[in-house]
Amino acid sequence: MNVENRNCFIKNSSIHVSNINKALRNIKSEIVTDFVCLNSRGIIITTNKISSILNLQTIERYIKNVNNIKSNQVETLRLPQSKLYLKIIGIPYLIEDTNTPISADVVEKIIKENHIFNNIVLALRLRVIKIFFKSNMFIVWINIWDIQSSSKARGLINRCFNVRSYITMIHRDYSLICDI
Repeated sequence: MNVENRNCFIKNSSIHVSNINKALRNIKSEIVTDFVCLNSRGIIITTNKISSILNLQTIERYIKNVNNIKSNQVETLRLPQSKLYLKIIGIPYLIEDTNTPISADVVEKIIKENHIFNNIVLALRLRVIKIFFKSNMFIVWINIWDIQSSSKARGLINRCFNVRSYITMIHRDYSLICDI
């Protein structure tokens, strides 16, 4: 949402909260909008519970129909997202029939071409780390954007896929990684 739309919407935020709640009651939703506030990217609408897709669509429809709002500039509503670390194990360190180590770029290309990663957005660049000095395998840490329910991650955890002729598996990583 552009600055003009945000300012126009926030001027009458108390009226909008009331109208959004009416629209949610009309679809028999238990969700109630508590308040609306601004941040640097757009408008945050806070509710009493996690919203469903139907609730998000109802709120979006209301916002797009508000007078003085340019509906073509309203982005699709979404739940807050967080970063989630996963690790991929079982990938060979060297490219087959060569002495060249596999780079993060090669692994990222393999991930983007694999169907199990459809609709997955990487939050940061992949981390590729050799397991042991003399090992021929390495671990890849991936950092994905996911919603609060972690539905995207649950679809990936313990899934196997092929990296050339090798079978690899995705695990949840419970360690803490700091990006400085």
